[in-house]
Amino acid sequence: MDINSYRDIAPYRGQDVLDAVERVKAHEKAIAQFIAMLDPPRTNDERLALQESVKHIVSLLDHVTTYEEFQRTITAGFFLPKIVEKSVTAFTHSGTEKLANDQAYLYVSNHRDIILDCALIDLALAQADQMLMEMAIGDNLLTNQFVTDLFKLNGGIVVKRTLPLREKYLESLRLSAYFVESISERNQSIWVAQKSGRSKDGIDETNPAIIKMLHLSQKRKGVSFSEVIKLSRIVPVAVSYEYDPLDVNKAAEQLRKQSDKRPYEDVISMNKGLKGFKGRIHIAFGTPLTEAEYHTPEEVANEIDRQIHLNYKLWPTNYFAYDHVNNTTTFAEQYRDFNHETFLRRFAFRREEVRDFALNAYANPVRSFLSQQARLS
Repeated sequence: MDINSYRDIAPYRGQDVLDAVERVKAHEKAIAQFIAMLDPPRTNDERLALQESVKHIVSLLDHVTTYEEFQRTITAGFFLPKIVEKSVTAFTHSGTEKLANDQAYLYVSNHRDIILDCALIDLALAQADQMLMEMAIGDNLLTNQFVTDLFKLNGGIVVKRTLPLREKYLESLRLSAYFVESISERNQSIWVAQKSGRSKDGIDETNPAIIKMLHLSQKRKGVSFSEVIKLSRIVPVAVSYEYDPLDVNKAAEQLRKQSDKRPYEDVISMNKGLKGFKGRIHIAFGTPLTEAEYHTPEEVANEIDRQIHLNYKLWPTNYFAYDHVNNTTTFAEQYRDFNHETFLRRFAFRREEVRDFALNAYANPVRSFLSQQARLS
């Protein structure tokens, strides 16, 4: 694999890492603002502690020479624990015993949060002593050099979204080739969302086009579809938040026309998603798609969906929302001690269509689970 041919989209390597680290170190104010966003200082002692945290991060950066070191030392070592401490009541994961810690995988997950989904999967892998991932995120989020540096220092792969149709197709082929070659030749794990954009309605369905592009990127080499899937070592991952800090925002966004997308909406969503209360979070790793024979993108997408829907950790918020919108008590035992009145107050004073959409977004993972169970029976 000629890694240099992917330099524009791949994470930083070599001298690019060292140069980016120097640029980040020069932005102590921006580092401080990011920490303050997660944990606003209210007293002089807290402000002094913030300054010490910035100095600590800068000192850690002095020893960063690879993006893997940045991931473990800065992201998983400092920022993610702080996010979990301030906005998460419990962070758990399951299924890593099915993974080989010296084996690369293509992790395909549902997509709820712009940044946190892949970051928390990486944290779970770090806690399980597994290989960390590179992660694909759209270039629309790379708003300036500082953000780009943080992203590519954290194993970020650039997905170029703002291209003419023909160029976008060719770039998708190139990106897919990078995925397959990184996993099969470099033994480097990759994360990608199951579809473009977050699932605002709670319906987690894999776009078969993502799977199709993996094959098309290798087809000219004479590699069969089934072999590409085995080379990619796909692992479905279910990311489950008890509370979505952006539930009302997503509902309002979805009910507006796409052409009405507001400036900096993604940036606002990133900020709120990082610091907003999420309750409990569970990351469930599925079984690698390496044993069975798959012949079509749809077969692969269906298997990814099956595992995500069945492995998704359903919380009282999901069970209650399902019963509430369906006017049933089917899962009453699952939320017996749940304060549903407080939960419903999240949506008070919202338009009826926004409230209904948000509640159905919580209910839909239950519907997906029941649908998969029905197929098994």
